[in-house]
Amino acid sequence: MQIRLWDHNLKVRLIGEALFNMLFWMYFPFLAVYFGEALGHHIAGLLMAIPPVFSLMGSLLGGAMADRFGRRPVMLFGALLQTLMFGCFALSTSPWFDYFAFIGIGLGGAVYRPASSAMVADLVPAPYRRQIFATFTTANNVGAVLGPALGAVFFFQYRQELLWTCSLVLLLYVIAIFFLVQETLSPTMKSQGGSSSITRVFKEQWNGYGFILRDQVFLVYTLAGIFALVPIMQLDLYLAVYIINEVPAQPLLPWLSHSPMLTSTDIYGWVLGLNGLLFVLFILPVTKWLQHWKERDVFLLSSLLSGIGTFALGLHTQLWFLFFVTIVFTFGEMVRSPVTQSFISRYAPAHARGQYMGADSLQATVGRFLAPVTVFLSNWLSPLGIFSIILGFALISIVLYIQLFRMDVHTPETIDGRKD
Repeated sequence: MQIRLWDHNLKVRLIGEALFNMLFWMYFPFLAVYFGEALGHHIAGLLMAIPPVFSLMGSLLGGAMADRFGRRPVMLFGALLQTLMFGCFALSTSPWFDYFAFIGIGLGGAVYRPASSAMVADLVPAPYRRQIFATFTTANNVGAVLGPALGAVFFFQYRQELLWTCSLVLLLYVIAIFFLVQETLSPTMKSQGGSSSITRVFKEQWNGYGFILRDQVFLVYTLAGIFALVPIMQLDLYLAVYIINEVPAQPLLPWLSHSPMLTSTDIYGWVLGLNGLLFVLFILPVTKWLQHWKERDVFLLSSLLSGIGTFALGLHTQLWFLFFVTIVFTFGEMVRSPVTQSFISRYAPAHARGQYMGADSLQATVGRFLAPVTVFLSNWLSPLGIFSIILGFALISIVLYIQLFRMDVHTPETIDGRKD
């Protein structure tokens, strides 16, 4: 499905999200290092596990509200909250207030994402969803090519200017959503009781999520995704600590006598840049290549490549070896992303799609809660020990995905007993 044939809403969001993500990758990968230097790795490891709890609540609430009030108002609220929190981050002079703003940014993004994904599913026929989600992933990762390399300079030397720029770009995106993006949730699909009290609204949404999480297929799918994401999430957690602290400075082109030298921080920026470049260049061809693969096989391939690739990072510190294994685990991450979104778009009933998208974010939020344990344990375990734990998470996800596809994965009866 060519971009010129896309709905206007999707075009606006593609441009806006691509611009913001370019700035996102200039600051986010360095937060674990920043908080580690400011507060100590022991405390930073614990602190990095807390924001996902708030993100979890934001995702569940955002998904439920997207079904009750529509996609557009929820997206506006999430983007506006991020705008304000970036401003607070830029004004802060305390690492603890920085941390508070970081939580707020994550909360705003968590509220935004389920409504955003549900809007794509509203507008795009099922056969084209993998391709559309892959295109969004490509746009989001364009910034991951240059972002980390630039962020290695700007985040540590011009942090306030960078954060103010993020706030401004998001404010412009909020304005674009307000004036250019139209609501996609049909009035007949909206949950009833829009005028109910806040207490009743929360009670109804909690009951709805209780139904979703009692869905055995969805529960196994969620658990498998949590364990699969822990290795992938190390890119901006333990991998940053490992490369900056364990990988020595070395020439970029060791076979040349006048090769430029890269510091440990430079090497980390190059690894992140390579990860983003691979996404930009290959996610659409890879998605097309795998479009006839069964979802089960794609999930298993993803867990295997990301687990083995991440584990191999601990085997050697030579620069080009690190580049090679970066390619391996990046392909594991790459093949997973569009299939995950298309799976839940297909599985979720249309009138409860926002709630299922919100519940689907349990994978990322709980995974983000567990992933920093590697930074915490790095005070006591060797790098190879940490990477062995990461590989263990990937192997558990493989077992769970095998179990998932032995179960019935047809659309379930929904919260009010209907089927779509």
